[in-house]
Amino acid sequence: MTALAGTGTLLRFSLRRDRALLPAWIGVNALMVLSMPTSLDSLYSTESQRAGLLRQMSTNSSLRALVGPVFGDSLGALTAWRVGVYAGALAAVMSLLVVVRHTRDEEETGRQELLSSGALGRRAPLAAALLTAATANALLALLITAGLSAQGASGALAFGLGVAGVGLLFATTAAIVAQLTESARLARGLTAAVLGAAFVLRAAGDSVSDDGSSALTWLSPLGWLENVRPFAGERWWVLGLFAMAVFAQGTLAHVLTARRDLGMSFLPARPGPATGRLGTAGALAWRLQRGSVFGWSAGLFLAGVVYGGLTDGAADLVRDNAGARRIFERMGGHSGITDAFLASMTGMLGLVAALYIVASVLRLHGEETSGRAEPVLACAVGRLRWAAGHLTIAFGGSALLMLLAGAGLTLGHGEQPGPLLAACLVQLPAIWLTGAVALLLYALTPRLAPAAWGVAVAILLLGWVGPALNAPRPLLDLSPFTHLPKLPGGQLEWAPVLTLLGLAALLTGAGLAGLRRRDMTS
Repeated sequence: MTALAGTGTLLRFSLRRDRALLPAWIGVNALMVLSMPTSLDSLYSTESQRAGLLRQMSTNSSLRALVGPVFGDSLGALTAWRVGVYAGALAAVMSLLVVVRHTRDEEETGRQELLSSGALGRRAPLAAALLTAATANALLALLITAGLSAQGASGALAFGLGVAGVGLLFATTAAIVAQLTESARLARGLTAAVLGAAFVLRAAGDSVSDDGSSALTWLSPLGWLENVRPFAGERWWVLGLFAMAVFAQGTLAHVLTARRDLGMSFLPARPGPATGRLGTAGALAWRLQRGSVFGWSAGLFLAGVVYGGLTDGAADLVRDNAGARRIFERMGGHSGITDAFLASMTGMLGLVAALYIVASVLRLHGEETSGRAEPVLACAVGRLRWAAGHLTIAFGGSALLMLLAGAGLTLGHGEQPGPLLAACLVQLPAIWLTGAVALLLYALTPRLAPAAWGVAVAILLLGWVGPALNAPRPLLDLSPFTHLPKLPGGQLEWAPVLTLLGLAALLTGAGLAGLRRRDMTS
C-alpha cells in the first residue's frame, strides 16, 4: 500500500524521539495505579471499614463526582475506583500530546515537508503517530495488568485495557483535530477541551447516580472506563465501545488526511491583528499565551469550586478513619480535619499551577526552536525584553491562577475569603521556583528544556503520591511545596516563604544571564 509506505521507519523514528517522554508518562501513570493497593490496604484494612466506605460513597454525590462510584469492596475494586478516572485522563493527555507532536507539529515546523519529499506515503505520518500512541498505551496496559494481577487477573486485565482504551480514543480524537486545525497549539487545546468535557459529563452523571447508569456518564469515555467495572463483575462488552470508537475515529482521520494538502487545514486560520496592535514584545507574548491563561484560569477556578464543595463531605468521610486522617495531616497539617483537607487541596492546586508555569516558560523554547523568535529579535528587541514578556505572563499568570483558585474554594466552601486566598497565594514561592528552574534549564541549552517537565512531574508525584505512601521525609523535602506553611489553620512562617522567593529570584537571574550569553538556535 503506497499510501502507508515508510510507516515502519517513521514509527521507529517516533519511538526514538520519544524515548525519554513516553517512559516518563507511562512510569508516572503506572506508579500512581500500582501504589494504590498498598495505600488503600492501610486505610481500609477491615471489611467493616470498606463497607462503611461503600455506604458513605452511595450517599455522597460530591465525592462521586470527583472520583466516581464504588462497585466493590476488594482492594482491586477500590483501586479502580480511586485512580481509574485519573489514570484514564493521564493516558488521554499522553496520547494527544504524542499524536499532535508527530502530525501537526511536524507540518507546522516544515519537517514533514522534508520527509515527504522522499519515499513516504501520504498517510504514513498519521499511521506512525497513532501506532506510537498505541505502543505507549499497550505498555501502560501491560504494566497495570501485571502489577495488579495479585488482586485478580481478570480485573487487572480489564482495568489495563480500559485505561489503554481511553488513551487510544483520545489519540484518534487528536488525529481528527490535527486535520481540522492549522496550529499544533490549537489542536492540543481543542483535544484537551474535549477531555475536559468528558470529565465534566462523567462527574455530572455520577453525582446523580451511584451505579454509573446515568446517560451523562455513558456520554463520556471516562464513564465507559468506570463501567467496565474491574474487579467487580467485569463488563467486557464495554471495551467493545472503545474498539468501535477508535476504529471509527481512526478511519475518519485517515480520510481527512487524504483530502487536504500538506500544511493546510479544513478550518481556516484566523487572520492576525492589524498593524500597530502589537507594538511590544510583551504584547506579542500576551497575544500568544492569552488563550492558555484563560483556559488554565477557568480550570483552576472550577477546580476550586469543586474542592470547596467537597470539603464537608470529605471531612466526614475520613474523620473516622485514622489512616486517611494521617495522610491529610501529612499533606495539610494538624490543625483539624477540615483545615487539613483545605490545606491539602490548596497544595494540590499549587502543584497544578506549577505545571502551568513550566508550560508558559517553555513557550520561549517553542518560539526559539520554531524560528519565530528570530524575526522578533532581528528588530529593535533585545533578548531580555523578549524573554521578559513571556516570563511576566508565566509568573503573573500563576498568581492570577491561584487567586482564582482561592475564589473558587471560597465560593464552593462558603467561608470568608481571607484565609483561603492566603492559603492559595502562599503556594506562589514554590510555583515560581519551579518556573525559575524551567527557565534555567532552557537558558543553559534548548536541549535541556524538556527536563523541566521531568522536574515538574517529580514535584507532582512527591506532593500527590508521597504522603499516601508515607515516603521518607528527606525525599518529600526535595519538593519546594513541602516547606510552605500549611494554611489555612497553620501558622504563617515567613522564613521558608522568603527563602523560596530568594531562590526563585536567583535562578531567574541566572537563567536570564545564561540566555543572554548563549547562541540562539538557528
